[in-house]
Amino acid sequence: MIAALFPLLSIQAARATNPMIPLLIQMGAIFAIFYFLMIRPQQKQRRQHEERLKNLRKGDSVVTAGGLVGEVVHIKEVTGDDAKAKTMEDHVTIKTGESRVVVERGRIARVAGSDTAGATA
Repeated sequence: MIAALFPLLSIQAARATNPMIPLLIQMGAIFAIFYFLMIRPQQKQRRQHEERLKNLRKGDSVVTAGGLVGEVVHIKEVTGDDAKAKTMEDHVTIKTGESRVVVERGRIARVAGSDTAGATA
């Protein structure tokens, strides 16, 4: 029985691997877990937020990064090289309470949607 195991042990000793390989496999697995559980969903959420900001319309209810809640009254697009491209530097006028505030499109933290759509539902 021992003689039968000895050739197997000698084969394993001959195939001695680098001790760094298991460590690299573990690090790769940890990176893959972080990527699929944290990084990828955050990128998807950021793309969705940017798409909502690009589709911002008059009458949408928004929340700014500073915490102001209001309704979009006017959007003044900043002209650049490509006049049709919507940038995050566009000026958005928001009516909040009795005052109107002008903020950049990129400073809007959340778009709650159109008030007119909520009234009809």
